[in-house]
Amino acid sequence: MAGKNEMSVVVLGGGVLGVSSALQLAKRGAKVTLVTEAELCSGASGRSLSWLNSAGERSTAYHALRMAGIDRYRTLFAADPTRDWLRFDGGICWSANDVAGTRARHSYEKAHGYDSHLVSANTVAQADEQVNPGVMADEAIFNPGEGWVSLPHLVEHLVGELRALGAEIVEQAGKASVISEQGRACGVRSDKGELRADAVLVACGPWTPQVVAPLGVTIPDGSPVSMLVITEPSEQRLKTVLNTPRAAVRPNPGKRYALDHDWYENDIKLQSDGSYQINESVVAQLAQEASKLLRGDAALIPHSWKLGLKPIPGDGEPVLGELQSVPGCFVAFTHSGATLALIAAELLADEIITGEKHPMLASFRAERFG
Repeated sequence: MAGKNEMSVVVLGGGVLGVSSALQLAKRGAKVTLVTEAELCSGASGRSLSWLNSAGERSTAYHALRMAGIDRYRTLFAADPTRDWLRFDGGICWSANDVAGTRARHSYEKAHGYDSHLVSANTVAQADEQVNPGVMADEAIFNPGEGWVSLPHLVEHLVGELRALGAEIVEQAGKASVISEQGRACGVRSDKGELRADAVLVACGPWTPQVVAPLGVTIPDGSPVSMLVITEPSEQRLKTVLNTPRAAVRPNPGKRYALDHDWYENDIKLQSDGSYQINESVVAQLAQEASKLLRGDAALIPHSWKLGLKPIPGDGEPVLGELQSVPGCFVAFTHSGATLALIAAELLADEIITGEKHPMLASFRAERFG
């Protein structure tokens, strides 16, 4: 039963950032209503490779946030290591004909304490014996601390906790907008009507910039189109996440694999109804490229694929926290939604409830865009 003095918050967005944030708010005693345009996890979270990592080069603040995000997943993993939708078996990455670049990346990772090892075709089996050494570059990087999560499974898990805490979930609400009065956010308006609240969190993936634009807030949007393919069950037993020049691959529950990349971006076509389509031959080609990465003759067969925008802010860095020009309106817009989902939810929930800004989010405010 909601208390008379508890804070009310509407969360816009049924992906992993929205659901995770709603749960953290509910745990802190807020009266939470989660509103999503269609079904839960029907957007970017339903088609994410969801590789848990902080590999490569990025700002110090972004790396620290991602590492904290991975830490929260390790806590979740420790609670039940038998879950088949969250694993920490490492990641392997290589580039085409760029030994110097690979070594530079490895050195950079080592310089700030990221667990990074160079492997070759002769030693890659020590990382994962299912990797086909015949297609590898001369050298690759193995990051044993990395993992992956199936976001639809994670969202289902979080939603169970959210409902148990009494939060309301409104699906199929259509496009929603933020209501503001006297310059302050005070609710949302959707096809399901108006909901008044003390605060609003906008976590609408690639649509976040469009939702806040009517409030006079500009967030540059670099979201590209993307595709995630889920395979038929396979007898292959790859454990690591592979990020290679022609295919990225990770295990998926049910003995399946999730595949993606970006070389076919121009083959994804926007339809008049707003949906996206791609020729099945391109899907088959991605599966063929992924199959080459694995030992043995068993080919990976596409079972299903999803197309849509992949959320990426214009400068690549997350946008998190309260909008200075619209008090009471908070945003969560980031490319690394999977890696950051649990930690960003904690920090945002604390800010919304207490009004105190967290120092880890200082670099990620929308106001950096001017």
